[in-house]
Amino acid sequence: MLRQIKNTAARSSDTLLGDAIGAAALMVMLIVGLYLPGLS
Repeated sequence: MLRQIKNTAARSSDTLLGDAIGAAALMVMLIVGLYLPGLS
């Protein structure tokens, strides 16, 4: 199973960084959206 994960990561290494940035951006938007009602 670890070998499959390594192979998948090696094949998709060019999109892996973009996916991680996208996931981090979604988390930031979620946190900001949850805090917005408390600001007013």
